[in-house]
Amino acid sequence: MSRIFSIFVAFIASFLLIGPAQAEVKVLTSIKPLQLIAAAVQDGVAIPEVLLPPGASPHNYALRPSDVRKVQSVDLLYWIGPDMEGFLPRVLNGRTLPSVAVQDLPGLKLRHFAEDNHSHAEEADEHDHDHRPGSLDAHLWLSPINARVIATKMAADLSAADPANAPRYQSNLKAFDERLDALDLRLKKRLAGIEGKPYFVFHEAFDYFEDTYGLKHAGVFSVAAEVQPGAQHVAAMRTRLQEVGKTCVFSEPPLRPRLAETLVTGLPVKLAELDALGGYTPATAQGYEQVLEKLGNDLAGCLESL
Repeated sequence: MSRIFSIFVAFIASFLLIGPAQAEVKVLTSIKPLQLIAAAVQDGVAIPEVLLPPGASPHNYALRPSDVRKVQSVDLLYWIGPDMEGFLPRVLNGRTLPSVAVQDLPGLKLRHFAEDNHSHAEEADEHDHDHRPGSLDAHLWLSPINARVIATKMAADLSAADPANAPRYQSNLKAFDERLDALDLRLKKRLAGIEGKPYFVFHEAFDYFEDTYGLKHAGVFSVAAEVQPGAQHVAAMRTRLQEVGKTCVFSEPPLRPRLAETLVTGLPVKLAELDALGGYTPATAQGYEQVLEKLGNDLAGCLESL
């Protein structure tokens, strides 16, 4: 009996010395790219959650009651900011735990939509109200420079909230930086042969990526998904494509604009996709690099095939 009692006392003493295990820090991001950056920082510790499902638009997502509860309860929340997720500020007003609008982080390289950044096709009545000239281009995650800034902030926040795993977060951050260096070299090599080749996009989402790698779209066919463009608008788009000749027109998944097939019929133009959000990319340490690398490969692949 005394031996059993001694074992019991030793067990209690060891428990008191170790102390209670710290609960896992719950991280929620608004969109997949931020989840992928967080996954790189949390690799081996936890898997961050994401609010928007694949295919959902961050510009006009409708929160469900379960989404609201999640937003209110997670330990750390990261979103781009009101220039991207316009549906979030109202819900965040009731949140007491930390939330970070990454567009406000010091050190980011930010872009704004320019007055002269529109194609001839956009001179019709319809235009993209989300991307008004002079407004912030919130697709900032497509710059590896900005991804490093975001990851550094996440690593600092997680280290403060979970000191026991702070060395792991900092090690993961260093590994992420090194992988981005390697990715940058691969993308520069992959995209070097398409500099100056004209192409068009339906959504002005890629300026950060283009600026990083010396590319520039020739025009934006920015028609809101819920608005059927008028005949004048379609004619202006067709004229612009005829002027350019062989080219690619890129839409974004999951839906190709109904206008696309009409635009390119009878023209030496290829339709393809560029995925700025990487909605179905697994939340792994390498997920962010996979999104950018696929973007570069899809862009180069179409233009090289002309």
